[in-house]
Amino acid sequence: MSILAIAPALRGAYIAQNGVPVIVTSVAEERPTAQSPDAHEGRPNIQAASIEALPEALADADLALPAEFTVDVAGESYSFAVETLGDVEVLPDAKSAEARAATFRSDVVAGKVAVVTGGAQGFGAEIVRGLVDSGAFVYIADLNIDGATALSEELGADRTAAIKVNVGDEGSVAEMAEAIARRTGGLDLVVSNAGVVRAGSVLEQELKDFAFTTDINYTAFFLVTKHLGGLLATQAKTAPGWMTDIIQINSKSGMVGSNKNGAYAGSKFGGIGLVQSFALEMVEHGVKVNAICPGNFYDGPLWSDPDRGLFVQYLRSGKVPGATTVDEVREFYEAKVPLRRGTYGADVMRAVYYIVEQAYETGQAIPVTGGQVMLSS
Repeated sequence: MSILAIAPALRGAYIAQNGVPVIVTSVAEERPTAQSPDAHEGRPNIQAASIEALPEALADADLALPAEFTVDVAGESYSFAVETLGDVEVLPDAKSAEARAATFRSDVVAGKVAVVTGGAQGFGAEIVRGLVDSGAFVYIADLNIDGATALSEELGADRTAAIKVNVGDEGSVAEMAEAIARRTGGLDLVVSNAGVVRAGSVLEQELKDFAFTTDINYTAFFLVTKHLGGLLATQAKTAPGWMTDIIQINSKSGMVGSNKNGAYAGSKFGGIGLVQSFALEMVEHGVKVNAICPGNFYDGPLWSDPDRGLFVQYLRSGKVPGATTVDEVREFYEAKVPLRRGTYGADVMRAVYYIVEQAYETGQAIPVTGGQVMLSS
């Protein structure tokens, strides 16, 4: 029996009874010995005849915090440890958790569990830092495991965990979901941030570059939502009143076309279509699905990498007429923004907090562009 079917349901039951997010960790089962004939002695035990009967068994249990106990389902035994992250107040009535809406906006993620794909660098790393600073536990999910590990060590192993994942490979994404279920039982916030750019004219770009861009920016969002959304849906069976979020970090190029960058813009336009469609489906599981469409993060590696950054790519592709240096390309793009600068991580974090806090919005694409791209009717 899969831990994916048990841990999220258990986490949901704790959330429903206590009104706060929790960390549910799968631990190695103790085996009886001559010195310790009953490894379960003194530890609560929840029993269910089948996985379908587990939600009812959990609803009837007294799920105090913190705790260590076992769950027996159809004759298979699982051990868990449950605790809150930091000093999160346990509310006597789960419904009173709504009072948290009156707190500072960043507090909406305090004690929660989040995952950020592409979290080792760029906007992803900025989001990871913001979430950790706001009291969340964050999985830094990235193919660049060295970068993810270094960031995790910097921010603290008690508040972060690095996971190697190729978001374009379904097996890798499924393994990430199982690792999350084992470490924290489930999660509250998915930030699908991983993305790539391969700029080039439609008359010259190779199919492999077009396909790679589509795989990472479009198809990967489907895979992340399928597998991590599955965790959220299972959790919702025992915590139907607990709202969770999937946020796609899209782009202003998902709202307006991009010259000689059709693969990227097309994948981002498609991403918003997925956001709207997934929002309609996932609402029945208490999951809000929204997109943030940032402007250009000029100081991140996506733009500023000296070898493969967009400034270099756009210079080589002739996208900026008359530009002969990278600095001229940058000046050209900064001049397009009414607020005369690129987007910062803090700008995106404010949008993340808004989405999590806003309980009455789903399927939206929120521009964070300094006025460069505005909503139109």
